Amino acid sequence: MAPLAVAALGLTACSSGTTETTATDSGVSAQADAALAALSGQVLAKGPRGEDPEPASVADLTDEEVAEVAAMGATAAIVMHYGGNDWANAQIAGLESRFAELGIEIVATTDADFDPGQQVSDIETVMAKKPDIIVSIPTDPVATSAAYQAAADAGIKLVFMDNVPDGLEAGTDYVSVVSADNYGNGVVSAHLLAKALGGSGEVGIIYHEADFFVTAQRYQGFKDTIESEYADISIVDERGIAGPDFAGDAQAVTDAWLTQYADLDGIWAVWDVPAEGVMAAARSAGRSDLKIATEDLGTNVAIALAAKDMVVGLGAQVPFDQGVTEANLAAGALLGKTAPPYVALSALAVTHENVLEAWRTVYHADPPSEVTDSFVD
Repeated sequence: MAPLAVAALGLTACSSGTTETTATDSGVSAQADAALAALSGQVLAKGPRGEDPEPASVADLTDEEVAEVAAMGATAAIVMHYGGNDWANAQIAGLESRFAELGIEIVATTDADFDPGQQVSDIETVMAKKPDIIVSIPTDPVATSAAYQAAADAGIKLVFMDNVPDGLEAGTDYVSVVSADNYGNGVVSAHLLAKALGGSGEVGIIYHEADFFVTAQRYQGFKDTIESEYADISIVDERGIAGPDFAGDAQAVTDAWLTQYADLDGIWAVWDVPAEGVMAAARSAGRSDLKIATEDLGTNVAIALAAKDMVVGLGAQVPFDQGVTEANLAAGALLGKTAPPYVALSALAVTHENVLEAWRTVYHADPPSEVTDSFVD
């Protein structure tokens, strides 16, 4: 689905739905809906080095180009920062689907479990297979730089997800970087949480304590929007979590906050896995009234949205489409095509009202039964 259509799906559903709010609204619902509508088709984020975004359509290939690539017998490797979650699985699914259509064989898929040292080892192992393409997301732009540079020097076409290693140059060392509008997703989640709070209350922020470009962008988008547009919402605390047990770390932070801040109304978590930890802590404390906003449409937060269980909204990426775009850019590079340095896909606002339709958009599949069975009117 094109970025414009993706944005329109989420924003139409949000503005026509009835996200629950607190008793005091003071026009906040209308304000939030208007802001979300204004975001339709927009990409707010710049690239890792301040690049202007280009749409996914710039990577499209003609039938003749697809046939030419298929005749090459090319190979590719996928080197992930970590895997096993819904976002990573969807990225890989998009890559696998499009590479199969392009006749490109995937010779390895790796998972570094957010360990830069492991990712360096993964890159070295993959290079021994001599792939024509590596699609990857760096765990750490500094610690992994030399390994990626070695791959570039070996003539491997590098396409990155979300972030780029230090010292590598677009068009010379790598083809392009593909991302969601992570700043925009942060903005979306801020408006959705503000709407659910009726425009006032105390909130906490759980951010990713790492040198990771896209998670920093979504944090900044959320915080900037709350501070600039919702004066009656107070950010009372911010805590970073470094993982690898992101759910457990977020649960510990929330446990402490619910004791320290008796009037805490909401929490923003940097992606869905930390949000699961927030939910667990809130349940343990008997705080089912806590309102939670996050990013990324994982299974457990989708269940919570469907059931109207604490999660009030999120900004979703479209990782399957991002994977398709990455594969197209890599194939284009094999043909000698020049790509823009930064390609971004629009944010998708997800609430209870559109969660089932949003799942189909994000994953190109029907929602699992545990999501559909949880849906309440």
